Amino acid sequence: MGNLVGSWRFKEPSTVEECDSTWGSDSESDEPTAEDDSGVSDSVSPAESERAAGHSGDAALQLTDSPESAPKMKRSFYAARDLYKYRHSYPNFRKSRQPNEYRNLRFYMNKIPLVPDGIYIEEILSKWRGDYDKLEHNHTYIQWLFPLREQGLNFYAHELTQEEIKEFQSTREAKRRFLAAYSMMLDFYGIKLLDKSGNVARAPNWQERFQHLNESHHNYLRITRILKSLGELGYEAFKAPLVRLFLEESLCNGTLPNMQHSVLEYFVYTVRLPATRRRLLRFARRHYRPAHAFLWGPPPKKGVGGSVGAGSSGIRAPAPTPEHHRRVEESTASASSRINVSSHDAIMCQDLVGGGIKGFPDRGSYEAGLQGQLMLVSGRRERSEYS
Repeated sequence: MGNLVGSWRFKEPSTVEECDSTWGSDSESDEPTAEDDSGVSDSVSPAESERAAGHSGDAALQLTDSPESAPKMKRSFYAARDLYKYRHSYPNFRKSRQPNEYRNLRFYMNKIPLVPDGIYIEEILSKWRGDYDKLEHNHTYIQWLFPLREQGLNFYAHELTQEEIKEFQSTREAKRRFLAAYSMMLDFYGIKLLDKSGNVARAPNWQERFQHLNESHHNYLRITRILKSLGELGYEAFKAPLVRLFLEESLCNGTLPNMQHSVLEYFVYTVRLPATRRRLLRFARRHYRPAHAFLWGPPPKKGVGGSVGAGSSGIRAPAPTPEHHRRVEESTASASSRINVSSHDAIMCQDLVGGGIKGFPDRGSYEAGLQGQLMLVSGRRERSEYS
C-alpha cells in the first residue's frame, strides 16, 4: 500500500479547456463594477481614453476585417499546461534528494555570486541599472534575479524549493533587493514602479524603450519569468497592474502591438486568482481587434444534449403531467384521420405504395409496412409536443 501511495501522480490536463479554469465559476451577467483586491478595474481612466482616441481610426479600419479573411488561430496547449502547473504549484513536483543549500536566498543576501559570471547582487543593482546593452545581451542573470521552481536556460542557477520560499519571504534584506531588481527590469522596459502596492506607469524614456521592447521578443519570455517569480516570492498582487499596463499599451495605444499574443496567452495566465484573470480578459475583449478573433473569452455554451444553450435561462422544462398525457391521447385520437405528414415521410409512403403494387405479392405485408410507417409518423408528431 505504501508503494502505491508513493507512486501516485496527479492526472495532468490534456486539453487547453482543462488547463483553464478562468471562466469556470463565471457568470457573464455579473459584470464587475468595482476594483478587486488586485487593484484592477474595468473602468477607463481619462488619460487612457485620450490616448485611445488617437487610435480610433485604426480601430475602425480593423473592425471591417471579415472572419473569412482572418487566419484561423488556436491557443497553445503547451503554454496552457505550463501555466496550469505553475498556478497549481507544480502538482507532480518531486522533491530533490540534494540537500537544500538555499542558493537563491544566499545570492540575494550577497553571500554568493551568480554563476557563471561571478557577479554579486549588489554589483548588479548598483552598476547595471540603466546599462541597457548589458541587460539586453547578458542571458545568465535573469534566472538568478527571478528564481522559479522549474529549471531555466542557465543550468548553474538553482530551482526554488518550498522551504527556501518561506525563508526568503521572511528575510527583509532579500525582499528589499528583490524589489530593487524588479524595479531595475521595469526601467529597462520603460516602466516605473510607483509604490509598494505594485502600481506601475510609463517611465520618462518609455518611447525609446517600448520601441525596443516591441521588437525584442525574447524579453517576453523574461517577463513571463518575472511574473511567475513575483508570485512565488510573495508579490502576487504586483502582477495584475503590470499585465493591465501591457494590455493597454498593446491593445489600446498601439505602442506594443507585437506583444498582444504574449500578454493574452502567457502574462494573463500567470495570475492565480480566476476573478482577476476574468477582469483582465474582459478589458482585453473590449479592445481586441478584430473582435471575432478573440480566443480567451468564456467557452461557448452548448445547447444540445442537456447542456445550457447560449440563449437559455438554464431552467429545464417541467416533466409532462398525467393530465398532459390525457390531452395528447385525446388530440391524437381525434386527429387520426388528418395526420400531418412531413415531405420526407410522404415520399417514404409513396415508395411503399409503389412497392406494394409491383413488388409485394403479399398485400398483408404491404399494409403492415404502411401501417408501421404511419405509426412512426404519428409517434413523431406526439414527440413534437415535448420538443
